Amino acid sequence: MKILVLNCGSSSIKYKLFDMASKEVLAQGGIEKIGLKGSFLKFPLPNGDKVVLEGEILEHQTGIDYILGVLVSEKYGCIKSLDEIDAVGHRVVHGGEKFNGSVFITDEMIKEMEACIELAPLHNPPNLAGIYAVKELMGDVPQVGVFDTAFHQTMPPKAYMYGLPYSLYEKYAIRRYGFHGTSHRYVSRRAAEILGVPYEEQRIISCHLGNGGSLAAIKDGKSIDTSMGMTPVEGLLMGTRSGDVDAGAIPFIMEKENIGTQAINTLINKHSGMLGVSGVSSDMREVQAAMRAGNERAQLAFDMFEYRIKKYVGSYAAALGGVDILVFTGGIGENHAISREIVCADMEFMGIKLDDAKNNAAIGEEGVISADDARVKVLVVPTDEEYMIASDTMEIVGHQ
Repeated sequence: MKILVLNCGSSSIKYKLFDMASKEVLAQGGIEKIGLKGSFLKFPLPNGDKVVLEGEILEHQTGIDYILGVLVSEKYGCIKSLDEIDAVGHRVVHGGEKFNGSVFITDEMIKEMEACIELAPLHNPPNLAGIYAVKELMGDVPQVGVFDTAFHQTMPPKAYMYGLPYSLYEKYAIRRYGFHGTSHRYVSRRAAEILGVPYEEQRIISCHLGNGGSLAAIKDGKSIDTSMGMTPVEGLLMGTRSGDVDAGAIPFIMEKENIGTQAINTLINKHSGMLGVSGVSSDMREVQAAMRAGNERAQLAFDMFEYRIKKYVGSYAAALGGVDILVFTGGIGENHAISREIVCADMEFMGIKLDDAKNNAAIGEEGVISADDARVKVLVVPTDEEYMIASDTMEIVGHQ
């Protein structure tokens, strides 16, 4: 079975075409700057060379049509006909309380997904645009929606409810939903596979650390808590997102700065986090370069980033009643040995102890980085959300 996975953002489309029989990635790439000047499609060739095709791509349907054309093209294609694509899997950011798992997309499901737009107004519309486009361009090809929030729907009410009037939950579904669920699900399962232990009997803390970041506490294969909330702003200090902030600080800032809801939303999402504290960049590499040059605010941003991760690891160990596996993933989690080292430092009392040589060698590759005598196994597992989406799509389509 060949499955096309699409991840549609507001001005981008990422894609991968899988041959599920061999687990081979037949093609992958992405479109950037949709609706903007200078839009382009970029993809690698089997020999490692990169191809960039520029063109006017004004909306998602045009972009997906462009991708499909390349997949069957004589020069760059890997299939002879679109009929070879058996199904399409879509990343959908927010499924609210309606979706606790991946679903076969029907007209009724699309209506339910459209009802979730107000919970993720920046993310869900482009996700849906991809679904509409495939329906228009590929007719009745089966489509499956895989939700970032679905994995965390196993959280108990004591973990997902906020201390706000209950009527607000009843009226507007204000609660913690969590994100990065597909990644947390993949890396936690993969960690158990690597260790050869039963996934449904483990206490796992999963750390997805990138420009956006979140932790999940996973007990017996189910998410029981996660750091992101109703939106992806809550939790860790991130590239441009503030993470945890005293709710009372928000109206205080709005009053003092004389700004409205749109401006404060932009401030906490786009101008805060590593960028806002350091004044340098949202990119960890640039922040570290500034640290080496003696920039104190860059050092502060880095210290805050690490400290929050360590705090969440400790709190989730308490929530789980102990921890068996700690797993790092995401751009920073997979490639930044010093971050893993700092998070795990002085955690021997919890059974967490790194092997420095293993940690420094694990750059973008999966493996165990804990000391041989450590009670808690610490791993690096590169995430593969696209394969998880393809796997769910194959399973769901196979049952239709």
